[in-house]
Amino acid sequence: MLIHPWDAPTDDAEWQDWLAAHDFGQLAVNGPAGAPPMVQPTHFAYDPVHREAITHLARPHPIWRALEERPTVLLSVVDDYVFIPGPWQAAEGAPPEHGVPTSFYAAVQLTCTAHIVDDPGAKAALLQRQTGHFQPEGGSAPVAAGRAPYGRQLSGVRGLRLEVREVHAKFKYAGKRSEAVQQRIAQRLTERNGPGDEAARGHQERRRAALSGTRP
Repeated sequence: MLIHPWDAPTDDAEWQDWLAAHDFGQLAVNGPAGAPPMVQPTHFAYDPVHREAITHLARPHPIWRALEERPTVLLSVVDDYVFIPGPWQAAEGAPPEHGVPTSFYAAVQLTCTAHIVDDPGAKAALLQRQTGHFQPEGGSAPVAAGRAPYGRQLSGVRGLRLEVREVHAKFKYAGKRSEAVQQRIAQRLTERNGPGDEAARGHQERRRAALSGTRP
C-alpha cells in the first residue's frame, strides 16, 4: 500500500483507536504455488498490549493447510470510504472541471505470523477473549473446554493468533490540499450526506486540526 507522508497516521494512537472500532477485515493467505492468495472475511479482536489479533474459523476450512505451509499473512481492514468528485478538489481559481476525482478511505494492514490454536483449553480461552470483545455486556455462557454449552463444539473450530510484525496504516483525506480546498470538500460532504460522508468528514477535520496543532 502506497502511503504518502500527508496520508500517514499522526501517531500510533490514531490507527489503534480506529482499528479498535473496526474489527471486521479480510485475512489474506498465500495459496499454493501458481494459485492466487486465499482471502477470508472475518471478525477479529485486536490486542494492542500483546500486538496480536485473534479469530477462529471452521476446522474444514481449506485455509489451514495454506497457513501451515506459509504462516506469514496479511490482515486488511478498509472502511470510512467515499468517492470525491473532481470539482470538489479543484485548486483555488481553477475551473471546477479541472479537479481530479479521488477516493477517501481509512486502511490498516497488519503483517502477521499465524499461530494455529488447537489445544482445547487454549482455544476456549481465545474464544472467550473474542466473546468479551464483541459482547462486553455479557449475555453468553462462559466458553470452557469439556463444559456445556460450547465444550462439545470446540472440536469444530480452530483458533488463530495473528502475531503482528508490521503495521501499515493510511488515512487518505485530502491531506495535501490547501485549507480552502479542504474546507470546500468538508462542506460538500455535509451537503451530500450520503453513506460514509459523515465519517469521512470527521477524519478530514480531525486530521486537519491535528496537523495544524489546533482543535476542530
